Amino acid sequence: MPGRTVAKLATVSAVVAASVLAVAPTAHADLVTHCIGTGGAVTVPNDLYVPAGESCALTGTTITGNVTVAAGGNLVVTGGRVSGEVRVAADGYLDATDTTVDGQVVLAAGGYGVFLKDARTGTVTVRPKGSATIDSFLFAEASTIAGHVTVGAGEVRLDRGTQVERNLSSTGTYYTDVHDSFVDGTVSVLNSATGSVVCGSAVRGRATFAGNLGGVQLGPNGALDSCASGSYWGADVSVTSTTGGVTVDDNVINGSLTATGNDPAAQVAANNRIRGGVTGDQAAATANRAARVAGATGRTLATSGRRFVVPRRCRRPPRRATPGSDRSNA
Repeated sequence: MPGRTVAKLATVSAVVAASVLAVAPTAHADLVTHCIGTGGAVTVPNDLYVPAGESCALTGTTITGNVTVAAGGNLVVTGGRVSGEVRVAADGYLDATDTTVDGQVVLAAGGYGVFLKDARTGTVTVRPKGSATIDSFLFAEASTIAGHVTVGAGEVRLDRGTQVERNLSSTGTYYTDVHDSFVDGTVSVLNSATGSVVCGSAVRGRATFAGNLGGVQLGPNGALDSCASGSYWGADVSVTSTTGGVTVDDNVINGSLTATGNDPAAQVAANNRIRGGVTGDQAAATANRAARVAGATGRTLATSGRRFVVPRRCRRPPRRATPGSDRSNA
């Protein structure tokens, strides 16, 4: 996995002491399946509930209703399907691999995190941290999000062919990175504590990066992370009011690039192809070198220790290194 902050994905293993799928009625006499332990290739004909502080691991399970993970609960689903939505409470965790969630996925303020691999979901929302002490994460790998991604806290990484079919909006995260992925709408990254990296990806709509404290790196040869190639941008790109450095390298921008109010001034490499030219901090140095894109649309890019009572490893996304720390692969 490329290294921006790559400390190994945290690994926590444990043995499930019991396997229980208990059914309990709600106040409205509707049946709700309570899951503690493990479940297999069965169909749950109603909503599923993971109680507070408990863990549920499902393989090949179909859930016809909605799923709720209560505070401190853990849900790991492999090869499953959820017909409704998934809501995860504070300090809760969702791990979905080779799984389809027809509805939205919502991580509450202070939620531990969401990990998606080879999964398909509706809109994904990570609520702002607020007064919570836990900083959340969203890590998606080779997954399709058939809606928006809206994140207001923690670490965000879209990687390995992940597709977002609507817009990606990030405000106040620790970082927001996009590697080898596709966003079929707009991208907005605002006020991230350690900034943003976009490499080897494609974004169809307008992209806005503003107020990021740790820098913005679009393409290779930047200070935040190593990557092989730049990205294709289908509309205007704006990088403004950024501290910590801005690098724009090896990109195709089918629009204009605006770089203003950055400290230090943005570094825009000569190998970018920027159809609408450059305005702002580095305009004088790069305007004459910006080439109009010929057939750009046809270009193909290569593209805490937490106890889990689940019968498999749990992955946490790579944490950004702080300035001056080792950014090499663990």
